Amino acid sequence: MNLSFQQICFEDNIHIADIIRSVLKEHGLNKPGTVYTDPTTDAMFQLFQTEGSIYWIAKNDNEIIGGCGIFPTRGLPKGYAEMVKLYVSSAYQGQKVGYQLMEICFDSAVKMGYDKLYLETLPELDKAVSIYERCGFQLLKEPLGDSGHFACQIWMQKELK
Repeated sequence: MNLSFQQICFEDNIHIADIIRSVLKEHGLNKPGTVYTDPTTDAMFQLFQTEGSIYWIAKNDNEIIGGCGIFPTRGLPKGYAEMVKLYVSSAYQGQKVGYQLMEICFDSAVKMGYDKLYLETLPELDKAVSIYERCGFQLLKEPLGDSGHFACQIWMQKELK
């Protein structure tokens, strides 16, 4: 695999939206309250022009195979950002692409001055949850902030060092 990472550009919008929706559909999560129906999924480049945010794209050669971002979600406590839209194409899952994307996001969050990361996910994505736990995320009893993703039932946070 010839893996590389870069910040999202406008031309990446359609490709990363396709990956996000295909992964969610494979898990039966193509429903309201998830990023599947979130209008920002089709305009990721534009969304990540927000101050305090960044989105990383993973490529194998020139093929986009995944992405992950940091976003200052409305309503989060001071010092927090949300790790958002971590999706890797099914063909590349299990090859540590998601782990590498998270590491890049952790570094980016620290450089942007964040102390903690928050994320929301769903029980159907249990493999991702176990990876989050191995990377230092801990379960929360209730959501933080106002992501608008009301279908999410798992909330986690990580202390950044």
